[in-house]
Amino acid sequence: MKTGESYSYLAEAAIAAYTLVKFGANDGGILTAAASTDLIIGGIGKIPAAAGDRVDIVRDDFIEVQLGGTVTRGQKLTSDGVGKAVAAAPGAGVNAQIIGVAESSGVAGDIIWVYVSVSVMQG
Repeated sequence: MKTGESYSYLAEAAIAAYTLVKFGANDGGILTAAASTDLIIGGIGKIPAAAGDRVDIVRDDFIEVQLGGTVTRGQKLTSDGVGKAVAAAPGAGVNAQIIGVAESSGVAGDIIWVYVSVSVMQG
């Protein structure tokens, strides 16, 4: 698999490798996604970032992410509380931000490819 276009952002706090990210408090800033309702924009690659680091984020095409639970290929994914990808299953009246679709199945801790296609799933 190949990775898509990347865009440069400023890490506003430390960000672990293979995690999902959201817009930060400032224009051009990013933070680790921490909920399915966060405005998730992409994922960080295999190199973690410290606060203040310039980071390239893939916002389209394929990315590798670490799973926070069991996922089946084809499922739509969102973020858990620490930026790991989990299957989206929003409750009634909740809008989950979708980062994309799992390209393979896996369990918590696995790193899998995800096709990035940002959208919203309504519960």
